[in-house]
Amino acid sequence: MLLLTLPLVAVPSVAQPIALHRGVGLHDWLNWSPLTKDKTYRWPPYRSVEEWQSGERPLSDWPKGDPFKKIYLLGFDFVRLTVDPGPLLDSEGQRRQQALDVLSRAIDRLTKVGLKVVFNLHGVSQVPAYDMDILYNGADSEGVARYRSMVKAVATMLARHGADKVAFEPYNEPAYYPCDASGTDDWQRIMASTVADIREIDRRMTIIVTGACGGSITGLTNLDPNFDDENIYYSFHMYEPHSFTHQKADWTNGFFSGFPWPANTGSPETVIEGLRVHMLAEGLNSLQQAANIARLKSEINEYFKEGSNAATLKARIGEAVDWAKRYNIPPQRLFMGEFGVMRMSTDGRSGAYDADRLAYLQTVRQIAEGHGIPWSVWEYSNPHGMSVIEPRGPAVPDKPMLQALGLSVPQ
Repeated sequence: MLLLTLPLVAVPSVAQPIALHRGVGLHDWLNWSPLTKDKTYRWPPYRSVEEWQSGERPLSDWPKGDPFKKIYLLGFDFVRLTVDPGPLLDSEGQRRQQALDVLSRAIDRLTKVGLKVVFNLHGVSQVPAYDMDILYNGADSEGVARYRSMVKAVATMLARHGADKVAFEPYNEPAYYPCDASGTDDWQRIMASTVADIREIDRRMTIIVTGACGGSITGLTNLDPNFDDENIYYSFHMYEPHSFTHQKADWTNGFFSGFPWPANTGSPETVIEGLRVHMLAEGLNSLQQAANIARLKSEINEYFKEGSNAATLKARIGEAVDWAKRYNIPPQRLFMGEFGVMRMSTDGRSGAYDADRLAYLQTVRQIAEGHGIPWSVWEYSNPHGMSVIEPRGPAVPDKPMLQALGLSVPQ
């Protein structure tokens, strides 16, 4: 009876973003929405699961069962679902609603198996009228206004799925430069306005904010989070040093591979010798070999001069952590939205050796986790070098990569 006479005290609820820990990019399914012969979007847009699975390999390479359940069973708690915004920009009214319904069903399929979804609008260039140049004429441009209007329509759809299941990342790697804060305030204004737009739709939805300069750490630390609330994550992508993570030649008969990590585990001479072995095996003559080495010489020397190792990666990610602390943002509300390393191709033309690739992935992952930063590795299925499942043949997991990511390894 005494308890009944005590005054009731309201206990405030603590706002927080959706809980994210370990995720993977799911890119080719809903990106690059299929085109008709006249280069317009097929309608309704986006690929079916079967079209995605058979796009780069025979459908028979995939094991039976729900492919998304298999992602969950590997230990991922969310997917970063990248979505082509082109069809949404190219439609209004009922036609846009058709596209949103397709995307809504895709989210249902993922959440049904226990995965949370980071819904990322991820612009591509296949239809020039709707590539990301639409954003780059300034914060007050017609293109930005059109994109923001589309974002509000997407937010309305996402809100129906629940703030405990879906987060919204409205931009990917925006290309506002320079990265030394000496440019305009356009990206600051675009990002702040977009947050306000989404908050008009839903106060609880988790928003993932990104800085400019390709979504890099430098772009994030140039941002002023004066629009912050407790349901926001702040994204950065970690592909540094880029000369290690993206070893791929863009010239005819090009070879760009074999950079070691940490850098002090090799030398310019060992890299050049490895390149010669691969080029010889592929039948390049001495002149072609010399031309490749000459093109890479300065990049090789610069890589070893920079001397990337665990300490330099820790310091770089530490810049994002320090930025967050400066604005009283818990580091746990940072979001490492992409990281990865191209694996060595079978012909040795591109990529890193496995030992170096795995050491880098494990180190970056452990640094992020040490600060409580959730992460999403790039990506689940990719024939071009960064892939959680094997890029060729049966679609089975890359077990050493799973180990480096601290995930479940199927027996």
